Formats: sequence, structure tokens, C-alpha cells
Amino acid sequence: MRTLLAFIFITATLGTKAQEVVDSIGDGQLYADTILVDTTAIHAVTDSLMNVPLQDVHNEIELYDRKAFWKPDPIRAMWLGMVVPGLGQIYNRKYWKLPIIYGGFLGCIYALTWNAQMLADYNQAYLDIMDSDPQTKSYEKMLPIGYDITGKEERFKEIFRNRKNTYRRYRDLSIFVMLAIYALSVVDAYIDAELSTFDISRDLSLRIVPTSIEHKGMEGKRIDTSPALGCQILF
Repeated sequence: MRTLLAFIFITATLGTKAQEVVDSIGDGQLYADTILVDTTAIHAVTDSLMNVPLQDVHNEIELYDRKAFWKPDPIRAMWLGMVVPGLGQIYNRKYWKLPIIYGGFLGCIYALTWNAQMLADYNQAYLDIMDSDPQTKSYEKMLPIGYDITGKEERFKEIFRNRKNTYRRYRDLSIFVMLAIYALSVVDAYIDAELSTFDISRDLSLRIVPTSIEHKGMEGKRIDTSPALGCQILF
């Protein structure tokens, strides 16, 4: 910043003096004593540049290198992702992944809550229809209004038991999916930080080109060839 200001100051000073030289040319002749340079101002600017501490210059260069060539630490990204899901992506500066991660968590929480509630309802309905107490009839809430199951108790016992097992399975599956999203967020944070220095220049490429496959007989002699696609990795 100081170097830029000094350059602007020198340019403005020399431009002003050059304009005085041009204004002094009236008769088409250039006289040597018309070129006036403010050497005092130039020496002042030069001294100010020479007095700039080298430590400040090194600090500015180091700060620029950190911003332009910042590389995340894979281990730190992994631990941050383990502590708080999504924090590893924030550390890697991949903010666009946060809606995916937290959207997955919200979906799993909703599914877990719904399936847990349905499991509790069908579990209580199954217990009520299995006992001999006529006062416990919470299972009627699971039936259409006015529907009578007299004589169909055994069938509805089977239905309530199957529904209860189904919602228990869905509840457990919601928990496993939530754990899987958590694990994937941690793995993604680590791999993303690890691949931040991966070479993706033109020297590293993958090409699929046409080729041929030779068919050989028992004695190793070529019988015929057939067209195929070949994969070439260039690095």
C-alpha cells in the first residue's frame, strides 16, 4: 500500500514538472534550463520507501499467501465435523454443502418423530385389543368412525401387530440413516480437505479412445481383432 502511494506521488510530481517544461516552450526551441525537477521531493519519497520496515513487507506477503493459497488441515476438518456436523464443511469453506447436510438431518428427525409416534399408538392399540378389559379400547382410534370389529378380533390383532413391527422398523431405519449422514459429513470434510491440493491441471486427464482387442488361439497366434473402447490416464 505504501509503495503504491509513493508511486502515485512521484508520477504526479514528475507530471507537474513536465507540464511546466511544455508550457515554457513558446518559440519552438527547447532550453536546458527549463527542465526543473523537484529533487527534494524525490529524495523525501525515496527516504520514506527505504525506511519501510522489512517486517511489515514480510507480514503483508505472508498475509496474501495465506488468503490466496489457503490449504485446510484434513485432521482438523475431521475433528470439527465430529464435534458439530457441518462444521468441517464450514472450515473447508464449502458452504453450499450445509443445506444438504442439515436438510438430511431435518428429514431424518421428522421421520424419526413420526414413526416413533405411530409405533407408540399401534403398540398401545395392540395391547388394548389383546387384553380382556372392555374399558381399554384405544384401538378404536385406528379404525374408521363407527366401524365394528366384533367377530374380527383375531384379524385385527394380526394387523396391529404387523403395523407395530413396521413402524418400529421404520423408526430404527431413521436412526441408522441419521447416523449415516453424520458419518458421511465427517468423511466428506476429511476427504475434501485432503483433496484440496489434488492436481487438476491439464497434465492430469482421463481420455476414452477407440482401440482393438486381439483374440489369440491356443499357440498364441492372433486369430482376429474386435473394436473396443480404451481408457488412458495421462499425468
